[in-house]
Amino acid sequence: MSDLSIDLHWQRTAPVFETGTYANAHTVIYNAACEVPVDAAPDWGGDPGNTNPEQALAAALSSCHMMTFLALCAKAGWPVASYHDYAVAHLGKNPAGKMAVTQIDLHPVVRFDTGFAVDPAKLAEMQDRAHRYCFIANSLADAVKINIL
Repeated sequence: MSDLSIDLHWQRTAPVFETGTYANAHTVIYNAACEVPVDAAPDWGGDPGNTNPEQALAAALSSCHMMTFLALCAKAGWPVASYHDYAVAHLGKNPAGKMAVTQIDLHPVVRFDTGFAVDPAKLAEMQDRAHRYCFIANSLADAVKINIL
């Protein structure tokens, strides 16, 4: 199977490296071309203007779920015209008492070509199939909730 990689770079800017004296801000580089500024979540002192690992996890899940859903729809002959999602990563303590992303909620909104309609139950079934086949969802141990809008 494939090995997929990123480059991550962090550089200390404070003269001393001690608790509370350094920044977590860093850069993640995808495919040697796309640089994304990353920091801790704002609740942990990060810059809210930067992405954070928890958002990146929600984005990875949302993106993988969408691509899986599109592949299944194409095979079923469902003419998807657009897909939008609003993903939320919830932080809290897991059953072991450790801080974790305890749930990710997806809120996909799918539009089809004019004249094509899908029964809501069939759409929910297709979203469930997409979740079951999504590589990222299959890599997560905690809850993923799909809220079809």
